[in-house]
Amino acid sequence: MTADVSERVTDAELVAGYRRDPELFTAVHDRYFHDIYRYVEGRLDTQVAEDITAETFLLAFDRRDRFDPERGGLRPWLFGFATNLVARHRRKEARHYKALARLDPVPVVEGHENRVVTSVAAQRMQPHLARALASLNGGERDVLLLLALGQLSYEEIAQALGISIGTVGSRLSRARAKIHAIIDKETTR
Repeated sequence: MTADVSERVTDAELVAGYRRDPELFTAVHDRYFHDIYRYVEGRLDTQVAEDITAETFLLAFDRRDRFDPERGGLRPWLFGFATNLVARHRRKEARHYKALARLDPVPVVEGHENRVVTSVAAQRMQPHLARALASLNGGERDVLLLLALGQLSYEEIAQALGISIGTVGSRLSRARAKIHAIIDKETTR
């Protein structure tokens, strides 16, 4: 399957293709690698992201015959593997957010005025956001980061985590409330 052809085929067609010829699984990798990598890198550091993304596709390849297109698409299936692998690194993730929270913002000295204002504001918010993310439980953080970093829909998040759409909504609601409360409290000091 060429790159041009693999971009036009559906997930179901990709699955049918790689079931006939396992080498065609590379089209799945090519299609979804960037999305999975971006999600994992947003949760962990670059080196771990490379490892977890590679492990995600290795697990998916090993379990490719178990994929059921009736239960959802390949994208949320892959995000499910990635999220489970990130869970193994949760302690490191929490330490990462706590370390970011301790960083002092670095002032920006050059550039266009609007870019400078935006950059300074974002840098000042980074420790607050990191503390807020560290305060979330694993389920809340998974849902929030699958939405924000993975850009998955509620339905895709539910498929990736094996939970109901209602649970996605309630976890996201709790996560947002906690983040707003922490940021509001810290920025009004």
